[in-house]
Amino acid sequence: MHKSGFVNIIGNPNVGKSTLMNALVGERLSIITSKAQTTRHRIMGIVNGEDFQIVYSDTPGVLKPSYKLQESMMKFVTGALKDADIILYVTDTVEQIDKHSDFLEKVKLSGIPTIAVINKIDLTTPEKLEELVDKVQGILPNAKIAPVSAKNHFNIGGLFDMILDMLPEGPAYYPKDALTDKTMRFFASEIIREKIFLNYDKEIPYSVEIEVESYKEEPGIDKIRTIIYVARESQKGILIGHQGKMLKKIGTQAREELEEFLGKKVYLELFVKVNPDWRNNDRALKSFGYME
Repeated sequence: MHKSGFVNIIGNPNVGKSTLMNALVGERLSIITSKAQTTRHRIMGIVNGEDFQIVYSDTPGVLKPSYKLQESMMKFVTGALKDADIILYVTDTVEQIDKHSDFLEKVKLSGIPTIAVINKIDLTTPEKLEELVDKVQGILPNAKIAPVSAKNHFNIGGLFDMILDMLPEGPAYYPKDALTDKTMRFFASEIIREKIFLNYDKEIPYSVEIEVESYKEEPGIDKIRTIIYVARESQKGILIGHQGKMLKKIGTQAREELEEFLGKKVYLELFVKVNPDWRNNDRALKSFGYME
Protein backbone atom coordinates (compact mmCIF):
# COMPACT_ATOMS: atom_id res chain seq x y z
CA MET A 1 0.00 0.00 0.00
CA HIS A 2 1.38 3.41 -1.03
CA LYS A 3 0.10 6.67 0.49
CA SER A 4 0.43 10.11 -1.07
CA GLY A 5 -1.13 13.53 -0.87
CA PHE A 6 -0.90 17.30 -0.85
CA VAL A 7 -0.48 18.85 2.60
CA ASN A 8 -1.06 22.60 2.43
CA ILE A 9 0.24 24.90 5.17
CA ILE A 10 -1.89 27.99 5.77
CA GLY A 11 -2.32 30.61 8.50
CA ASN A 12 -1.75 34.26 9.38
CA PRO A 13 1.60 35.99 8.76
CA ASN A 14 4.45 35.39 11.23
CA VAL A 15 3.11 32.24 12.90
CA GLY A 16 6.07 30.20 11.63
CA LYS A 17 4.63 28.44 8.56
CA SER A 18 7.93 28.55 6.66
CA THR A 19 9.94 27.35 9.67
CA LEU A 20 7.43 24.50 10.10
CA MET A 21 7.68 23.45 6.46
CA ASN A 22 11.47 23.50 6.57
CA ALA A 23 11.38 21.36 9.74
CA LEU A 24 9.00 18.86 8.10
CA VAL A 25 10.93 18.69 4.83
CA GLY A 26 14.36 18.81 6.44
CA GLU A 27 15.69 21.31 3.89
CA ARG A 28 15.74 25.10 3.91
CA LEU A 29 13.20 25.70 1.13
CA SER A 30 11.13 28.61 2.41
CA ILE A 31 12.41 32.12 3.02
CA ILE A 32 12.38 32.79 6.78
CA THR A 33 12.69 36.23 8.33
CA SER A 34 10.89 37.94 11.19
CA LYS A 35 9.04 40.28 8.82
CA ALA A 36 5.48 39.58 7.65
CA GLN A 37 4.68 38.69 4.03
CA THR A 38 8.06 37.15 3.30
CA THR A 39 6.54 34.15 1.50
CA ARG A 40 4.92 35.45 -1.68
CA HIS A 41 4.54 32.25 -3.72
CA ARG A 42 3.40 28.76 -2.93
CA ILE A 43 6.57 26.78 -2.33
CA MET A 44 6.49 23.01 -2.53
CA GLY A 45 8.64 20.62 -0.54
CA ILE A 46 8.45 16.88 -1.16
CA VAL A 47 9.14 14.16 1.41
CA ASN A 48 9.54 10.61 0.10
CA GLY A 49 9.53 7.24 1.79
CA GLU A 50 9.34 3.75 0.37
CA ASP A 51 5.57 3.61 0.79
CA PHE A 52 4.61 7.30 0.90
CA GLN A 53 5.06 10.71 -0.71
CA ILE A 54 4.02 13.91 1.06
CA VAL A 55 3.89 17.09 -1.03
CA TYR A 56 3.97 20.06 1.34
CA SER A 57 2.98 23.51 0.18
CA ASP A 58 3.91 26.67 2.11
CA THR A 59 1.63 29.63 1.34
CA PRO A 60 1.68 33.40 1.95
CA GLY A 61 0.08 34.60 5.19
CA VAL A 62 -3.64 35.42 5.21
CA LEU A 63 -4.18 39.18 4.77
CA LYS A 64 -6.58 41.79 3.44
CA PRO A 65 -5.06 42.80 0.07
CA SER A 66 -4.19 46.45 -0.51
CA TYR A 67 -2.65 46.07 -3.99
CA LYS A 68 -2.58 43.58 -6.87
CA LEU A 69 0.51 41.72 -5.66
CA GLN A 70 -1.31 40.90 -2.39
CA GLU A 71 -4.45 39.88 -4.32
CA SER A 72 -2.32 37.36 -6.23
CA MET A 73 -0.75 36.17 -2.96
CA MET A 74 -4.23 35.56 -1.52
CA LYS A 75 -5.17 33.53 -4.62
CA PHE A 76 -2.34 31.13 -3.72
CA VAL A 77 -3.90 30.82 -0.25
CA THR A 78 -7.49 30.24 -1.39
CA GLY A 79 -6.18 27.81 -4.04
CA ALA A 80 -4.51 25.87 -1.22
CA LEU A 81 -7.94 25.36 0.37
CA LYS A 82 -9.19 23.63 -2.77
CA ASP A 83 -6.42 21.23 -3.76
CA ALA A 84 -5.35 19.90 -0.34
CA ASP A 85 -5.69 16.34 0.93
CA ILE A 86 -4.77 17.64 4.39
CA ILE A 87 -4.73 21.23 5.67
CA LEU A 88 -2.20 22.28 8.30
CA TYR A 89 -3.73 25.41 9.82
CA VAL A 90 -0.89 27.06 11.73
CA THR A 91 -1.45 29.39 14.65
CA ASP A 92 0.86 30.17 17.56
CA THR A 93 0.83 31.00 21.27
CA VAL A 94 1.32 34.73 20.56
CA GLU A 95 -1.26 35.74 17.94
CA GLN A 96 -4.98 36.30 18.23
CA ILE A 97 -6.18 33.11 16.53
CA ASP A 98 -9.56 34.45 15.33
CA LYS A 99 -8.04 37.56 13.70
CA HIS A 100 -9.39 36.41 10.29
CA SER A 101 -12.52 34.58 11.46
CA ASP A 102 -14.06 34.62 7.96
CA PHE A 103 -11.06 32.65 6.64
CA LEU A 104 -11.22 30.20 9.55
CA GLU A 105 -14.87 29.61 8.63
CA LYS A 106 -13.74 28.67 5.09
CA VAL A 107 -11.26 26.18 6.56
CA LYS A 108 -14.02 24.69 8.76
CA LEU A 109 -16.48 24.40 5.85
CA SER A 110 -13.91 23.02 3.37
CA GLY A 111 -14.53 19.45 4.51
CA ILE A 112 -10.79 18.76 4.13
CA PRO A 113 -9.12 16.83 7.00
CA THR A 114 -7.39 19.50 9.10
CA ILE A 115 -4.62 19.57 11.68
CA ALA A 116 -4.50 22.74 13.76
CA VAL A 117 -0.81 23.26 14.54
CA ILE A 118 -0.15 25.43 17.60
CA ASN A 119 3.41 26.66 17.10
CA LYS A 120 5.86 28.43 19.47
CA ILE A 121 4.77 26.43 22.54
CA ASP A 122 8.19 27.23 24.04
CA LEU A 123 6.86 30.78 24.59
CA THR A 124 3.96 29.81 26.87
CA THR A 125 3.03 27.84 30.01
CA PRO A 126 1.28 24.43 30.14
CA GLU A 127 -1.84 26.07 31.66
CA LYS A 128 -2.10 28.71 28.92
CA LEU A 129 -1.46 26.08 26.23
CA GLU A 130 -4.33 23.99 27.60
CA GLU A 131 -6.65 27.02 27.37
CA LEU A 132 -5.48 27.66 23.80
CA VAL A 133 -6.05 24.03 22.78
CA ASP A 134 -9.66 24.32 24.06
CA LYS A 135 -10.15 27.59 22.17
CA VAL A 136 -8.78 26.16 18.89
CA GLN A 137 -10.92 23.03 19.30
CA GLY A 138 -13.97 25.28 19.74
CA ILE A 139 -13.20 27.19 16.52
CA LEU A 140 -12.20 24.11 14.46
CA PRO A 141 -14.17 21.28 16.13
CA ASN A 142 -13.23 18.60 13.57
CA ALA A 143 -9.51 19.38 13.51
CA LYS A 144 -6.81 17.36 15.22
CA ILE A 145 -4.53 19.49 17.40
CA ALA A 146 -0.72 19.37 17.30
CA PRO A 147 1.25 21.62 19.69
CA VAL A 148 4.81 22.11 18.34
CA SER A 149 7.87 24.32 18.42
CA ALA A 150 9.07 24.32 14.80
CA LYS A 151 12.14 26.38 15.67
CA ASN A 152 13.24 23.88 18.35
CA HIS A 153 12.01 20.80 16.40
CA PHE A 154 9.74 19.86 19.29
CA ASN A 155 6.98 17.35 18.39
CA ILE A 156 7.73 17.59 14.64
CA GLY A 157 7.98 13.78 14.66
CA GLY A 158 4.55 13.52 16.32
CA LEU A 159 3.04 15.87 13.72
CA PHE A 160 4.68 13.89 10.89
CA ASP A 161 3.14 10.63 12.24
CA MET A 162 -0.27 12.34 12.41
CA ILE A 163 0.04 13.48 8.77
CA LEU A 164 1.16 10.03 7.60
CA ASP A 165 -1.78 8.43 9.40
CA MET A 166 -4.27 10.79 7.68
CA LEU A 167 -2.67 10.55 4.22
CA PRO A 168 -4.88 8.86 1.58
CA GLU A 169 -3.74 5.90 -0.50
CA GLY A 170 -2.35 6.88 -3.89
CA PRO A 171 0.62 6.83 -6.26
CA ALA A 172 3.64 9.16 -6.12
CA TYR A 173 2.95 12.46 -7.92
CA TYR A 174 6.64 13.34 -8.44
CA PRO A 175 9.84 11.34 -8.98
CA LYS A 176 11.00 9.80 -5.70
CA ASP A 177 14.27 11.77 -5.70
CA ALA A 178 12.49 15.15 -6.10
CA LEU A 179 12.77 17.63 -3.25
CA THR A 180 10.74 20.51 -4.70
CA ASP A 181 8.92 21.60 -7.85
CA LYS A 182 10.87 24.88 -7.89
CA THR A 183 13.98 25.58 -10.00
CA MET A 184 17.40 26.75 -8.84
CA ARG A 185 16.59 30.13 -10.41
CA PHE A 186 13.69 30.43 -7.98
CA PHE A 187 15.85 29.60 -4.95
CA ALA A 188 18.55 32.03 -6.05
CA SER A 189 15.99 34.84 -6.19
CA GLU A 190 14.48 33.81 -2.80
CA ILE A 191 17.89 33.79 -1.11
CA ILE A 192 18.70 37.27 -2.46
CA ARG A 193 15.26 38.54 -1.38
CA GLU A 194 15.78 37.13 2.11
CA LYS A 195 19.08 39.02 2.48
CA ILE A 196 17.27 42.23 1.51
CA PHE A 197 14.60 41.52 4.16
CA LEU A 198 17.32 41.02 6.77
CA ASN A 199 19.36 44.13 5.90
CA TYR A 200 16.76 46.83 5.20
CA ASP A 201 13.93 48.37 7.19
CA LYS A 202 10.59 49.90 6.35
CA GLU A 203 9.24 49.67 2.82
CA ILE A 204 12.36 48.56 0.92
CA PRO A 205 11.91 44.77 1.36
CA TYR A 206 8.25 44.97 0.30
CA SER A 207 9.07 47.07 -2.77
CA VAL A 208 11.63 44.73 -4.35
CA GLU A 209 11.33 41.85 -6.77
CA ILE A 210 14.19 39.73 -8.05
CA GLU A 211 14.59 38.53 -11.62
CA VAL A 212 17.27 35.96 -12.40
CA GLU A 213 18.22 37.10 -15.90
CA SER A 214 20.63 34.24 -16.56
CA TYR A 215 21.73 31.11 -14.71
CA LYS A 216 24.64 29.19 -16.20
CA GLU A 217 25.81 25.94 -14.66
CA GLU A 218 29.47 25.29 -15.45
CA PRO A 219 31.88 22.69 -14.07
CA GLY A 220 32.79 23.80 -10.55
CA ILE A 221 30.88 27.12 -10.71
CA ASP A 222 27.37 28.49 -11.28
CA LYS A 223 27.20 31.98 -12.85
CA ILE A 224 24.08 33.93 -11.88
CA ARG A 225 23.10 37.37 -13.17
CA THR A 226 20.16 39.01 -11.40
CA ILE A 227 18.18 42.24 -11.51
CA ILE A 228 16.64 43.69 -8.34
CA TYR A 229 13.60 45.78 -9.26
CA VAL A 230 12.46 48.59 -6.97
CA ALA A 231 9.37 50.79 -7.24
CA ARG A 232 11.07 54.21 -6.94
CA GLU A 233 14.34 55.95 -7.79
CA SER A 234 14.92 56.87 -4.11
CA GLN A 235 14.73 53.18 -3.16
CA LYS A 236 17.41 52.39 -5.72
CA GLY A 237 19.86 54.70 -3.91
CA ILE A 238 19.05 53.20 -0.51
CA LEU A 239 19.41 49.65 -1.83
CA ILE A 240 22.81 50.32 -3.44
CA GLY A 241 24.08 52.34 -0.45
CA HIS A 242 27.04 54.71 -0.19
CA GLN A 243 29.69 53.71 -2.75
CA GLY A 244 27.73 50.50 -3.43
CA LYS A 245 28.53 49.08 0.03
CA MET A 246 25.04 47.79 0.84
CA LEU A 247 24.57 46.04 -2.49
CA LYS A 248 28.00 44.44 -2.10
CA LYS A 249 27.03 43.22 1.38
CA ILE A 250 23.79 41.68 0.03
CA GLY A 251 25.71 40.05 -2.81
CA THR A 252 28.33 38.53 -0.50
CA GLN A 253 25.74 37.14 1.94
CA ALA A 254 23.60 35.69 -0.88
CA ARG A 255 26.62 34.20 -2.68
CA GLU A 256 27.88 32.50 0.48
CA GLU A 257 24.47 30.96 1.17
CA LEU A 258 24.04 29.87 -2.45
CA GLU A 259 27.45 28.17 -2.35
CA GLU A 260 26.40 26.30 0.78
CA PHE A 261 23.02 25.39 -0.77
CA LEU A 262 24.61 24.16 -4.03
CA GLY A 263 27.85 22.75 -2.65
CA LYS A 264 29.87 24.58 -5.33
CA LYS A 265 31.32 28.00 -6.21
CA VAL A 266 28.98 30.78 -7.31
CA TYR A 267 29.68 33.94 -9.33
CA LEU A 268 26.80 36.32 -8.56
CA GLU A 269 26.08 39.64 -10.30
CA LEU A 270 23.45 42.04 -8.93
CA PHE A 271 21.97 45.01 -10.79
CA VAL A 272 19.27 47.42 -9.55
CA LYS A 273 16.55 48.84 -11.83
CA VAL A 274 13.46 50.97 -11.22
CA ASN A 275 10.11 49.51 -12.34
CA PRO A 276 7.48 52.01 -11.10
CA ASP A 277 4.45 50.50 -9.37
CA TRP A 278 5.28 46.90 -10.40
CA ARG A 279 3.09 45.63 -7.53
CA ASN A 280 -0.02 46.92 -9.36
CA ASN A 281 1.14 46.19 -12.92
CA ASP A 282 -0.42 43.08 -14.51
CA ARG A 283 2.40 42.55 -17.00
CA ALA A 284 5.11 42.82 -14.32
CA LEU A 285 3.20 40.52 -11.95
CA LYS A 286 2.82 37.94 -14.73
CA SER A 287 6.54 38.03 -15.55
CA PHE A 288 7.36 37.49 -11.84
CA GLY A 289 5.06 34.45 -11.66
CA TYR A 290 2.24 35.95 -9.55
CA MET A 291 -0.42 35.79 -12.28
CA GLU A 292 -1.16 33.38 -15.10
